[in-house]
Amino acid sequence: MRLHSLFVLVLTAASLSLCPASALAQHPAGGAVPAPRTDVNNPNSRPNGNQPDVQRVDDKRFLQDAAMGGLTEVALGKLAVEKGSSDAVKQFGQKMIDDHTKSNDELKQIAAAGSVNVPDALDSKHQSRVDKLAKLSGAEFDKAYIKDQLKYHQQNVKEFQQEEQYGSVAEVKSLASKTLPTLQQHLELAKDLNKSKK
Repeated sequence: MRLHSLFVLVLTAASLSLCPASALAQHPAGGAVPAPRTDVNNPNSRPNGNQPDVQRVDDKRFLQDAAMGGLTEVALGKLAVEKGSSDAVKQFGQKMIDDHTKSNDELKQIAAAGSVNVPDALDSKHQSRVDKLAKLSGAEFDKAYIKDQLKYHQQNVKEFQQEEQYGSVAEVKSLASKTLPTLQQHLELAKDLNKSKK
Protein backbone atom coordinates (compact mmCIF):
# COMPACT_ATOMS: atom_id res chain seq x y z
CA MET A 1 0.00 0.00 0.00
CA ARG A 2 2.80 2.37 0.91
CA LEU A 3 4.55 1.52 -2.38
CA HIS A 4 1.37 2.24 -4.33
CA SER A 5 1.01 5.67 -2.60
CA LEU A 6 4.64 6.52 -3.39
CA PHE A 7 4.11 5.58 -7.04
CA VAL A 8 1.00 7.81 -7.28
CA LEU A 9 2.91 10.68 -5.63
CA VAL A 10 5.82 10.42 -8.11
CA LEU A 11 3.42 10.19 -11.05
CA THR A 12 1.50 13.26 -9.85
CA ALA A 13 4.72 15.27 -9.41
CA ALA A 14 5.88 14.26 -12.88
CA SER A 15 2.61 15.33 -14.48
CA LEU A 16 2.73 18.67 -12.61
CA SER A 17 6.27 19.32 -13.80
CA LEU A 18 5.11 18.82 -17.37
CA CYS A 19 2.13 21.10 -16.92
CA PRO A 20 3.91 24.46 -17.36
CA ALA A 21 5.50 23.26 -20.58
CA SER A 22 2.17 22.19 -22.05
CA ALA A 23 0.52 25.35 -20.76
CA LEU A 24 3.31 27.39 -22.32
CA ALA A 25 2.71 25.70 -25.65
CA GLN A 26 -0.97 26.67 -25.48
CA HIS A 27 -0.31 30.02 -23.76
CA PRO A 28 2.80 31.70 -25.14
CA ALA A 29 2.17 34.86 -23.15
CA GLY A 30 2.44 32.85 -19.95
CA GLY A 31 6.12 32.06 -20.27
CA ALA A 32 9.37 33.09 -21.87
CA VAL A 33 9.00 34.72 -25.26
CA PRO A 34 11.82 34.41 -27.77
CA ALA A 35 13.74 37.69 -28.08
CA PRO A 36 12.86 39.58 -31.25
CA ARG A 37 15.52 39.60 -33.92
CA THR A 38 17.57 42.76 -34.27
CA ASP A 39 17.85 44.07 -37.80
CA VAL A 40 21.40 45.39 -38.11
CA ASN A 41 20.28 47.57 -41.00
CA ASN A 42 17.58 49.16 -38.88
CA PRO A 43 19.03 51.01 -35.86
CA ASN A 44 15.54 51.34 -34.38
CA SER A 45 15.12 47.58 -34.16
CA ARG A 46 16.21 46.58 -30.67
CA PRO A 47 15.20 43.70 -28.34
CA ASN A 48 12.48 44.46 -25.78
CA GLY A 49 11.55 47.69 -27.53
CA ASN A 50 14.55 49.54 -26.10
CA GLN A 51 15.73 52.77 -27.64
CA PRO A 52 18.62 52.45 -30.09
CA ASP A 53 21.95 52.20 -28.30
CA VAL A 54 23.89 53.34 -31.37
CA GLN A 55 23.87 56.92 -32.55
CA ARG A 56 23.99 57.59 -36.25
CA VAL A 57 26.26 60.28 -37.65
CA ASP A 58 25.83 61.82 -41.10
CA ASP A 59 29.41 61.75 -42.41
CA LYS A 60 28.65 64.10 -45.30
CA ARG A 61 27.04 66.65 -42.99
CA PHE A 62 29.95 66.31 -40.59
CA LEU A 63 32.45 67.18 -43.35
CA GLN A 64 30.40 70.19 -44.44
CA ASP A 65 29.96 71.50 -40.88
CA ALA A 66 33.62 70.90 -40.03
CA ALA A 67 34.73 72.76 -43.15
CA MET A 68 32.52 75.73 -42.29
CA GLY A 69 33.78 75.68 -38.72
CA GLY A 70 37.40 75.61 -39.91
CA LEU A 71 36.86 78.56 -42.25
CA THR A 72 35.26 80.51 -39.41
CA GLU A 73 38.14 79.75 -37.06
CA VAL A 74 40.67 81.00 -39.61
CA ALA A 75 38.68 84.24 -40.11
CA LEU A 76 38.36 84.77 -36.36
CA GLY A 77 42.03 83.92 -35.85
CA LYS A 78 42.97 86.69 -38.28
CA LEU A 79 40.83 89.10 -36.27
CA ALA A 80 42.56 88.00 -33.05
CA VAL A 81 46.01 88.62 -34.55
CA GLU A 82 44.88 92.05 -35.74
CA LYS A 83 42.69 93.19 -32.84
CA GLY A 84 43.87 91.24 -29.79
CA SER A 85 45.20 93.40 -26.97
CA SER A 86 47.38 90.70 -25.42
CA ASP A 87 50.16 88.55 -26.86
CA ALA A 88 48.40 85.43 -25.55
CA VAL A 89 45.25 86.19 -27.57
CA LYS A 90 47.29 87.04 -30.68
CA GLN A 91 49.27 83.81 -30.36
CA PHE A 92 46.09 81.81 -29.86
CA GLY A 93 44.61 83.45 -32.96
CA GLN A 94 47.68 82.55 -35.02
CA LYS A 95 47.46 78.96 -33.80
CA MET A 96 43.83 78.83 -34.94
CA ILE A 97 44.87 80.06 -38.39
CA ASP A 98 47.67 77.50 -38.71
CA ASP A 99 45.88 74.46 -37.28
CA HIS A 100 42.50 74.99 -38.93
CA THR A 101 44.04 75.79 -42.33
CA LYS A 102 45.95 72.50 -42.15
CA SER A 103 42.96 70.42 -41.03
CA ASN A 104 40.70 72.06 -43.63
CA ASP A 105 43.15 71.13 -46.41
CA GLU A 106 43.05 67.50 -45.28
CA LEU A 107 39.27 67.62 -44.98
CA LYS A 108 38.91 68.96 -48.55
CA GLN A 109 40.95 66.06 -49.92
CA ILE A 110 38.75 63.49 -48.17
CA ALA A 111 35.57 65.31 -49.25
CA ALA A 112 36.75 65.46 -52.88
CA ALA A 113 37.58 61.74 -52.87
CA GLY A 114 34.05 61.04 -51.65
CA SER A 115 32.44 63.54 -54.07
CA VAL A 116 31.21 65.68 -51.18
CA ASN A 117 30.93 69.42 -51.77
CA VAL A 118 32.20 71.42 -48.81
CA PRO A 119 31.95 75.21 -48.43
CA ASP A 120 34.90 77.41 -49.39
CA ALA A 121 33.37 80.63 -48.04
CA LEU A 122 31.40 81.61 -44.94
CA ASP A 123 27.63 81.52 -45.00
CA SER A 124 25.62 84.42 -43.54
CA LYS A 125 25.28 82.80 -40.10
CA HIS A 126 29.03 82.35 -39.63
CA GLN A 127 29.90 85.64 -41.29
CA SER A 128 27.69 87.44 -38.75
CA ARG A 129 29.68 85.76 -35.96
CA VAL A 130 32.88 87.21 -37.46
CA ASP A 131 31.28 90.63 -38.10
CA LYS A 132 30.08 90.83 -34.50
CA LEU A 133 33.62 90.38 -33.16
CA ALA A 134 35.12 92.65 -35.83
CA LYS A 135 33.28 95.61 -34.28
CA LEU A 136 35.15 95.17 -31.00
CA SER A 137 38.72 96.02 -30.08
CA GLY A 138 41.23 95.85 -27.24
CA ALA A 139 40.27 94.13 -23.99
CA GLU A 140 36.62 94.05 -25.05
CA PHE A 141 37.57 92.04 -28.15
CA ASP A 142 39.77 89.69 -26.10
CA LYS A 143 36.97 88.89 -23.69
CA ALA A 144 34.37 88.27 -26.42
CA TYR A 145 36.78 86.25 -28.59
CA ILE A 146 37.84 83.98 -25.73
CA LYS A 147 34.21 83.40 -24.74
CA ASP A 148 33.37 82.57 -28.37
CA GLN A 149 36.31 80.16 -28.65
CA LEU A 150 35.47 78.39 -25.42
CA LYS A 151 31.88 77.78 -26.51
CA TYR A 152 32.85 76.79 -30.05
CA HIS A 153 35.57 74.30 -29.09
CA GLN A 154 33.41 72.61 -26.44
CA GLN A 155 30.83 71.89 -29.16
CA ASN A 156 33.48 71.09 -31.76
CA VAL A 157 35.22 68.49 -29.59
CA LYS A 158 31.87 66.81 -28.92
CA GLU A 159 31.03 66.62 -32.65
CA PHE A 160 34.42 65.17 -33.56
CA GLN A 161 34.13 62.59 -30.76
CA GLN A 162 30.73 61.52 -32.10
CA GLU A 163 32.11 61.17 -35.62
CA GLU A 164 35.11 59.21 -34.35
CA GLN A 165 32.83 56.84 -32.43
CA TYR A 166 29.73 56.55 -34.62
CA GLY A 167 30.76 57.55 -38.15
CA SER A 168 30.39 54.97 -40.90
CA VAL A 169 33.01 56.13 -43.42
CA ALA A 170 36.49 55.00 -42.39
CA GLU A 171 38.33 57.96 -43.93
CA VAL A 172 36.07 60.51 -42.22
CA LYS A 173 36.31 58.70 -38.87
CA SER A 174 40.09 58.67 -39.25
CA LEU A 175 40.13 62.42 -39.94
CA ALA A 176 38.03 63.06 -36.83
CA SER A 177 40.33 60.86 -34.74
CA LYS A 178 43.44 62.57 -36.09
CA THR A 179 42.06 66.11 -35.58
CA LEU A 180 40.52 65.54 -32.15
CA PRO A 181 43.71 65.93 -30.04
CA THR A 182 44.37 69.33 -31.69
CA LEU A 183 40.82 70.49 -30.94
CA GLN A 184 41.12 69.28 -27.35
CA GLN A 185 44.33 71.25 -27.05
CA HIS A 186 42.53 74.33 -28.43
CA LEU A 187 39.81 73.87 -25.82
CA GLU A 188 42.35 73.67 -22.99
CA LEU A 189 44.12 76.79 -24.28
CA ALA A 190 40.79 78.64 -24.46
CA LYS A 191 40.02 77.59 -20.88
CA ASP A 192 43.41 78.85 -19.72
CA LEU A 193 42.91 82.16 -21.52
CA ASN A 194 39.47 82.48 -19.97
CA LYS A 195 40.89 81.93 -16.47
CA SER A 196 43.70 84.43 -16.98
CA LYS A 197 41.29 87.09 -18.24
CA LYS A 198 39.08 86.65 -15.18
